[in-house]
Amino acid sequence: MKQKISIIGCGWLGFSLAISLVKKGYQVKGSTTTYEKIKALHSNKIEGYLVELSSEGITGDIEKCLADCETLVLNIPPGLRKNPKANYVKQMQHILPYVEASSIKNVLLVSSTSVYDDQVGFPVISETSLTSTTSQNAQQLMSVEELFQHNINFKTTIVRFSGLFGDDRHPAKFLSGRNNIKNPHAPINLIHQIDCIAIIETIIKQNVWNDTFNASTSSHPEKKTYYTSICKAQNLALPNFDNTQKSKGKIIDSTKLARVLDYEFKIKL
Repeated sequence: MKQKISIIGCGWLGFSLAISLVKKGYQVKGSTTTYEKIKALHSNKIEGYLVELSSEGITGDIEKCLADCETLVLNIPPGLRKNPKANYVKQMQHILPYVEASSIKNVLLVSSTSVYDDQVGFPVISETSLTSTTSQNAQQLMSVEELFQHNINFKTTIVRFSGLFGDDRHPAKFLSGRNNIKNPHAPINLIHQIDCIAIIETIIKQNVWNDTFNASTSSHPEKKTYYTSICKAQNLALPNFDNTQKSKGKIIDSTKLARVLDYEFKIKL
């Protein structure tokens, strides 16, 4: 029988990941913050537990959610854009003692390529590129990465995903009709939900731990061109861009991920 996996954070990505893992024969436990989602987890053969994190602590059945599991997928969005004052580091610090006291041997931490700054000239960004020293959000993400990487009680692999999208969720819908959107000539860095799930499953299957990967599709079209074309194709109101300032951006390089995991992206832009 395959190993048991715990997923803390069964939201848009985590829930779909849990369903996919169950179909592949894994036993999966998952956390959510609502009773309604517990029913959805159980109906998909996922052991569901109510777990809620805050900077003050954790409430719910986190011990049961981790019990007897070998691998933990930690997929807690920082929520720093909606709530810039949120203390993501404290939230994640509260999890550590529970993981240390559990049977968890491996942690896959979902992070973000927003740890890297946008720049004029659009540099190519690899895992060895410098991370931001000015963005508080980026520094919180990096502090959390270090918390888990430096913990000797388990092995940690970090996956820094670019902007997530899926068939039911596309950033073009958010940008539709908006005015004065900055950085129109910046390259796009996106990754489809299907690839996110496949990459996580590949890391687990191949036992690739104590590593860090950037994860973004290999094509990086111009922001203005790409989103305008998507909005046209979906009959959405076109976005308007601010061309008065030089665009800043970056190109996320996923060459290492493709090489180490022997992975080929399934969804192109």
